[in-house]
Amino acid sequence: MLGSRQKDLLKAIVEEYIKTARPVGSKNLCKKFKVSSATIRNDMSLLEEAGYLEKQHISSGRVPSNLGYRYYVDNLMEPKKISGEDMLKLQTIFSNNELDLNDAILKCLEIISDITNYTSVILGSTSSESLLEKVEIVPLTEGNVVAIVVTDKGHVENKNINIPKNIDMKEVQKTAELLNKMLRKTPINEVPSKLEFEIKPIIGNYVRNYEVLYNAFYEALSSFQGEKDVHFEGKTNILKQPEFNTVDSVKNIISKFESKELVSKIEETNDEVKVYIGVESEFDDNVTVIKTKYNAGDKEGTIAIIGPKRMDYERVLNMLEYIKSEIDKKGGKI
Repeated sequence: MLGSRQKDLLKAIVEEYIKTARPVGSKNLCKKFKVSSATIRNDMSLLEEAGYLEKQHISSGRVPSNLGYRYYVDNLMEPKKISGEDMLKLQTIFSNNELDLNDAILKCLEIISDITNYTSVILGSTSSESLLEKVEIVPLTEGNVVAIVVTDKGHVENKNINIPKNIDMKEVQKTAELLNKMLRKTPINEVPSKLEFEIKPIIGNYVRNYEVLYNAFYEALSSFQGEKDVHFEGKTNILKQPEFNTVDSVKNIISKFESKELVSKIEETNDEVKVYIGVESEFDDNVTVIKTKYNAGDKEGTIAIIGPKRMDYERVLNMLEYIKSEIDKKGGKI
């Protein structure tokens, strides 16, 4: 059980570390609390023993632990209204009637990324709710091509297709042209059945070696359904934070941004704005993910901000709360 001074001390340490990214020593806190350095050091030791603080080096000051951040968010952080400057920037987006909801969300998260130097992510509806716009073929090497699948919502997915070397590339292009002619504007989740019952019976009239080509495209297009639309804003912003200033830390976080499996774990099912610190995020132990689910008419998904555990929690929470409330208002008019 923390005493009132220890709570205030933990709050001060968390907020100082958020601002400076430097371990906090007792000297910096004596004037604020008007007690001796020995008293501060004793309280800091108690907080460390309880798991709320930790030392990065033997001689350094303390930094918040995961538990310390969690206690701060749940018990010490003071709710504040979104600042006038932040609100004005976001209000300008939502008051623009020429922007649809998706564009408004993108613009807002772009603003948040710019002013915080954190990374924003939108996980939209699954691609099964999108329509197939086109399929493009790009030859790579002999026997290997990339099928570029584009949806009406602008989601792009690349699929490698192995083609036997004896098949002419013109036949591959003819197959793609047939698919575009017959599948354009088809819901992604209906593509496999349309391939099976409408294209398979006639493809032999258009191309030779049609069985091989049909099977290759069927596999590529079938694996595309069910994947989520993902959009990043400020993907490299997080690299501006001192926590990610080594080659290994940069490689680690970038590889996780590229991992569909890990990014999919960012999806939120809770309608509230939630904070996931370190290991809680299931994304990376060194980040905090603040996220919420949005649901507006037929559009739903997750909006999330990823930053260091030393995140400006109050500011990000307030901005996401505001964006969520505006989405609810805008969505009610759809």
